[in-house]
Amino acid sequence: MHTSIEFPNIGIHLDNVGKTVTVFGFDIAYYGIVIGIGMLAGIAMAMMEAKRTNQNQEDYIDIAIFGIIFGIIGARIYYVVFAWDMYKDNLLEIFNTRHGGLAIYGGVIAAVITVFVVARVKKLPVALLLDTGCFGLITGQMIGRWGNFFNREAFGDYTDNLLAMRIPLDAVRASDVSENIREHIDVIDGVSYIQVHPTFLYESLWCLMVLVILLLYRTHKKFNGELFLMYLAGYGAGRVWIEGLRTDQLWFPGTEIPVSQVLAGVLVVVAVVLIVCGRRGLVPKKKQKKTE
Repeated sequence: MHTSIEFPNIGIHLDNVGKTVTVFGFDIAYYGIVIGIGMLAGIAMAMMEAKRTNQNQEDYIDIAIFGIIFGIIGARIYYVVFAWDMYKDNLLEIFNTRHGGLAIYGGVIAAVITVFVVARVKKLPVALLLDTGCFGLITGQMIGRWGNFFNREAFGDYTDNLLAMRIPLDAVRASDVSENIREHIDVIDGVSYIQVHPTFLYESLWCLMVLVILLLYRTHKKFNGELFLMYLAGYGAGRVWIEGLRTDQLWFPGTEIPVSQVLAGVLVVVAVVLIVCGRRGLVPKKKQKKTE
């Protein structure tokens, strides 16, 4: 397998980008390393926000521990369910995540459920937890997407735009290569290359933008839960666009309707409606006892 990755229109040429690094005789996937770094950075970001808002940072360690465990499980289940044809003949492959196969929305759903459970057990305000946790989520997603870079996956159709990425054909899954991509294959020194949208990069930059907006707006929020809803709307809007570019979309069974694109669109609409309701005072608030 050839290991180069290029961004020809901006003059970046990386000759040897491996998928693993060997440590004491063990091969460790860069995908896992990047995901791990994203998780640690996300935890750090959430704890910084907790400290700023005078919350107990230890609560977020508990949330992170369970959220990461169940988030990974949720991300894998989501992917396997909607890509069942890839696993039905080899069930053990379900447990092999070294080559990718973690769907972000599955992880987010599992993480949010974890927050609700922890909030109920510890009697903590779930909306405030979600507002704080969304800083960790978007940070982790921003960094974690670079795992797809090392795996040469989650890319889009053919393009020759400024950020177009060129990778060897033998480094990607055949199922991810569309007919349009095949029509634009370049052969250089006997090696076949494809040129595609680097959707992992688009999403990483989009997440950075959403994070900056949240950081700038956090001192102006009108109600608890608003920042989390802004995260859902902002990230979801990006996914609606980016999913439309990708060649490895997950489909609803028996259809050509992309799961994550539909889910992202629904979340954008729901989040925007709830933000509007919250700002108009239509979101129910806990009644406070009157003091004499």
